[in-house]
Amino acid sequence: MHKYLVVSDTHGHDDNFYTVLDLVGPLDGVIHCGDFEGSEGRFALAAGCPVYFVAGNNDFFSDLNREIEAELAGHKVLITHGHHYMVSMDLENLRAEAAYRGADIAFFGHTHKPVAKCIDGIWLFNPGSLSYPRTGGKKAQLHDPGDRR
Repeated sequence: MHKYLVVSDTHGHDDNFYTVLDLVGPLDGVIHCGDFEGSEGRFALAAGCPVYFVAGNNDFFSDLNREIEAELAGHKVLITHGHHYMVSMDLENLRAEAAYRGADIAFFGHTHKPVAKCIDGIWLFNPGSLSYPRTGGKKAQLHDPGDRR
């Protein structure tokens, strides 16, 4: 079984990323869907595994690609921040692009809202924001996934 950490929209709050790395243990890879705001180099060093990082709309001086296509754990994936596909409005543009490229999974960020949805055979995943989630609370909640309290 393969184990990947998927995060997005850390916006310079590096400690949240390092905390999650410590919680999840050894990984086969890390996917960051953008909006590092200058932390991508440090994150890549800390990960200790292959990294798949794309630039977000707030990564003004980054030389990262805005999209990556990769083969991960037997799946063709598209990794993007999502703002170029207007994911804040709906997911159809991203789903259509993933299908056009032959991807069965698309990872994206930008909205700060978690998504795990299959539309017409394409899985769309957004981990939300590790620093500024737009869900019930305004603060990221970091916990050990093995903790069942």
